[in-house]
Amino acid sequence: MQRAVIYCRVSTKEQVENLSLATQEKACREYCARNGLTVVRVFVDKGESAKTADRTEFKNLLTYCRENRGKLDALVVYNLSRFSRNTSDHVGMRAAFRSFGVRLRSVTESIDDTPGGKFMEIMFAAVAQLDNDMRAERTVAGMKAALEQGRWTFQAPTGYLNRRGSRSGPSMVHDPAKAPLVRQAFEDFASGGFTVASMVKYLDAAGLRSATGKVLRAQAVATMLRNPIYAGWVQVDGFGIRQRGDFEPLVSEEAFQRVQDVLSGKRPTAVPHTRNHPDFALRRFVRCGHCGTPLTGAWSTGRQKTKYAYYRCRNRRCLGVNTRRDEVEAKFVKLLAELQPRPAYMRGLRLLVLDKWRESERAVVRQRQVIQARVDELLGRRNRLVDAYLHEQLIDRDTYEDQKARLDEEIAVAQLELSDARDDEIEIEEVLSFAERILTNAADLWHAAGLDDRQRFQAALFPKGLDFDGREFGTVETCLAFGHFGQSTPEKSALVSPGGFEPPSQD
Repeated sequence: MQRAVIYCRVSTKEQVENLSLATQEKACREYCARNGLTVVRVFVDKGESAKTADRTEFKNLLTYCRENRGKLDALVVYNLSRFSRNTSDHVGMRAAFRSFGVRLRSVTESIDDTPGGKFMEIMFAAVAQLDNDMRAERTVAGMKAALEQGRWTFQAPTGYLNRRGSRSGPSMVHDPAKAPLVRQAFEDFASGGFTVASMVKYLDAAGLRSATGKVLRAQAVATMLRNPIYAGWVQVDGFGIRQRGDFEPLVSEEAFQRVQDVLSGKRPTAVPHTRNHPDFALRRFVRCGHCGTPLTGAWSTGRQKTKYAYYRCRNRRCLGVNTRRDEVEAKFVKLLAELQPRPAYMRGLRLLVLDKWRESERAVVRQRQVIQARVDELLGRRNRLVDAYLHEQLIDRDTYEDQKARLDEEIAVAQLELSDARDDEIEIEEVLSFAERILTNAADLWHAAGLDDRQRFQAALFPKGLDFDGREFGTVETCLAFGHFGQSTPEKSALVSPGGFEPPSQD
């Protein structure tokens, strides 16, 4: 009876937990039984890369086949994507195993040593490479689609548990041990009787721990209290998604908003107001130029029942600003239009990015040169070995075949490493030019953006917000990238730049 080895691999730790390895091995053993193959050993790689042969057990498999050359007949895999996801790598590794007398066989694909079988094998290998190339794109698209449906696709935050294995129910459920503690933390913090520091001590004493069993630090607690997921919202800024979740909230909208008010320094109120309003992008970002109170936004009804939008000072002792929204925002857009990148900053940024990029490129080139030198050295050794056997007859056939098998194995692995030592191909000059175009069109970008993007954009350009006295914006402090070329009054509109970037001020 012919002898075979089995190779199983998964590319993620999650697949290990989902018993994909056991499924592969079972199918491979059944294939061997049907085809008269005796399984002598099974090699398993858990959660390694799908792109290269830099796998511990795969290398052990190569060594085992070389050391048992002539004693093995077949290498059985579940499908060719388990073997390699790069066509050129596949061809090289297949040749290495053939030099050991080992034929590659797939449980789920019809391949053999006939011309048609070899053609199908290359086709399957090419499909595996295409799948690997598109995997990231499919993953991101699938994740975004799930998020848009309110499904949480990431690790559940403290107080929730991921619900896996079914799409018929919610993506998360309450953690019976931690959910009550998280809910109580929100309720207590909303009362105004806690700071983040005191809440850390409170939760430590209550026994609330992270998913890894660690005590929650101040940053983790603050992040938890600001996370809208606890109010039932799936919000992923990178995808521009804010969607009602398919899971049960841990706290009410009102309790969550009261917590946000307390975190921003406001006194807790019985009926909190919505912090963000699509009609008033500058709300709470612009302050009253008389008393420093953040402006609110509201609609007023005129005599003809026509509604008008106003920005107003909320300080009842001041009320120094009560200006129509269109007027305030027009002045703000004019201010944005007058912003231009500081030439020296842009030159410095361009030089810095290019320098870092070229340094990265040089590192990749050096790495490839080292590996290429290794490949060349191995090829030279193999050529000398052939000469020693065929022409000079200095070694016998067994020695020649053993040494050639070792060299073929090393060459195959080195060539795989060489193919993986690539950097992303990005037209860095075009990226920098695009960034500069964005910075020179701040007004147009703000006009075209939605509420969330407008507010992020405002905070990035003006880290400390703006003052408005009812007629003009006061002293403007921008991020370091900008200078100001518009007309301004020396007393109220002098532009300054801080010595570094600062986080946006919090209301």
